[in-house]
Amino acid sequence: MLRSHILAMGLCLQRLFSMFPNGWPGWGLLLLRLVAGLLLIDDGVRALLASPPWKEVILQSVAVGAGTLLLVGLWTPMAGVLVVTVEFWIALSRADSLRTCLIFASLGAALAMLGPGVRSIDARLFGRKRIEIRDR
Repeated sequence: MLRSHILAMGLCLQRLFSMFPNGWPGWGLLLLRLVAGLLLIDDGVRALLASPPWKEVILQSVAVGAGTLLLVGLWTPMAGVLVVTVEFWIALSRADSLRTCLIFASLGAALAMLGPGVRSIDARLFGRKRIEIRDR
């Protein structure tokens, strides 16, 4: 049953992106994922170490989880949408971090729309496979 859910998820992700770019576009997506993931993890851990109220702990924990998924390139479209949702929620709940939240939300939206690139776990799990048939 778990295998069927993973296969369904793979077909769903494969339909989102017609290709997983290689070359310079692939390196650009890797750079975008690394920067977004590391900054989200750093920002979330710093906020969690300040011992915030429980609502903030939940939001920052989700942000750290989404940042980790973006960092490794796993479930990138869903992680990007999750980042956008969490960052807008944080922006609405406190006014002091509006600029940071908008930047993180933009990074999440860009990655959700562009995809993870060829250097990601998504590409290994859900990317299109090339089958070469040789004549004998």
